[in-house]
Amino acid sequence: MASRKALVTGAGGFAGQWLCRDLVRLGWTVTGSSLTGDPGIAILGSEDHAGVTWRHEDLRAAGVASAAVEASQPDAIFHLAGVSFVPAAGDDPMLAFDVNTGLAVRLLNDVRVRKSAGTLDPVVLIVGSAEQYGRHDAAAMPLGEHAECRPRTFYAATKMAQESFALEAFRANGVRVVCTRSFNHSGRGQAKGFLLPALVERVIAVRGKGEGAKVAIGNTITVRDFLHVEDTVRAYSMLVEKGFAGHVYNVCSGKGVSVGDLAAEVLKAAGVDATLVPDPSLQRAVDVPVQVGQNDRLREDTGWAPARSRADIITDLLNNAASF
Repeated sequence: MASRKALVTGAGGFAGQWLCRDLVRLGWTVTGSSLTGDPGIAILGSEDHAGVTWRHEDLRAAGVASAAVEASQPDAIFHLAGVSFVPAAGDDPMLAFDVNTGLAVRLLNDVRVRKSAGTLDPVVLIVGSAEQYGRHDAAAMPLGEHAECRPRTFYAATKMAQESFALEAFRANGVRVVCTRSFNHSGRGQAKGFLLPALVERVIAVRGKGEGAKVAIGNTITVRDFLHVEDTVRAYSMLVEKGFAGHVYNVCSGKGVSVGDLAAEVLKAAGVDATLVPDPSLQRAVDVPVQVGQNDRLREDTGWAPARSRADIITDLLNNAASF
């Protein structure tokens, strides 16, 4: 039986590398497209890294997305490329729109043309964000896919637009699109600008300083839903195989934790006694107070269930930081 072929966009990013690792281990033939090129072996390890054909390219350039599809002839496209840091999207809105929405339109149009010609008909996984939901009352948690989307940031709006174009391609042309609204995920290799790696870095920085040590923190009462990145990318591979075309799926743990409690968990795991000190520079005016997802649809349609815990995320981040 021939190996299934996958094209992963954003393959050099945090989740992209973990997904490539997962797909290689599942026996897929993987092509990884990345704006930054070959990411090396830090996340993948040498054997998994060698199982990926790396393409260094800007998919926004004319014809490049089509060339990547032509070269890889994928049975599935995992579209992860995007501006993933919310503040960065607000700093350069047009770049975020071109990357987060424009790239999806380019890929979907190419697949649409190939499907019409009868040359290729891949499943296309479009990775969106829980940010699309915006603000809902705490009583509405956990949010199911039926919940109204109320984007509050430019980043969230671009992800909402991406999903709209993807579902249009399904309805109008039968492109086999599966969309996700992915909640927070973390693990080894995530950039330090994100909440959990940043917390771990600040906690490690005060280790050994004794009484009076302080750790800066943003809004401690904000509640978020965290999933280990390994469980997140496993959901992606299972959705391509078992998810229903034209459907949207939450990828989440289904459990909420406040940032204050999360910081306390990091301190305990690191063995550090320190005081959390609010820092206004770490707070965002548009922060949604509480956001927890419901993953029933994902579980029922694919058989997926999380295998790693929030404690595992923290342990992995601490161990990774200690190795440097």
